Amino acid sequence: MTKTTIRICVVSDNHSRMKPIRDLPLIEKDCDFFFHCGDSREPVRPYGPYAQVRGNNDFYDVPEEKVIDLGIHRIYMTHGTRLVYYGNYQYLARQAKKKQCDIALFGHTHVYSDALVDGVRCLNPGSIWHNRDGRPPGYMILTLEENRVQAEWKEYKPLPENE
Repeated sequence: MTKTTIRICVVSDNHSRMKPIRDLPLIEKDCDFFFHCGDSREPVRPYGPYAQVRGNNDFYDVPEEKVIDLGIHRIYMTHGTRLVYYGNYQYLARQAKKKQCDIALFGHTHVYSDALVDGVRCLNPGSIWHNRDGRPPGYMILTLEENRVQAEWKEYKPLPENE
């Protein structure tokens, strides 16, 4: 039997605060994948099964962008430093389309967003550390089905230290 629903935990912009990165694989145990959209300031792979891209505050060897195929969906992942300007996602959508992607994941702005631009679903989980729109620290659960993409923002609630 083939799995038809894929759940992805998407996080960005923790800026050296590694506790959320350690906590999320324990909190979101039913997720199939964990993606980090940059600005962690250190590699996140030692803390969990993360796919990661480099942000403008990351100075170590991870790629600036990735393309990930999941089912019928193709995901473009970047931090977005040079692609997103004041809520305008045209450059981001154009870059995703060049790579035949229907979903673009990005960070950088510290603001949750979900927009459909020229056929590309542009999604930002906001910051797991400090959001600029007044929201508490949070992340995104992305659910992929054959013909449906659902994004849900979730508030990060730290686990007790002994877990």
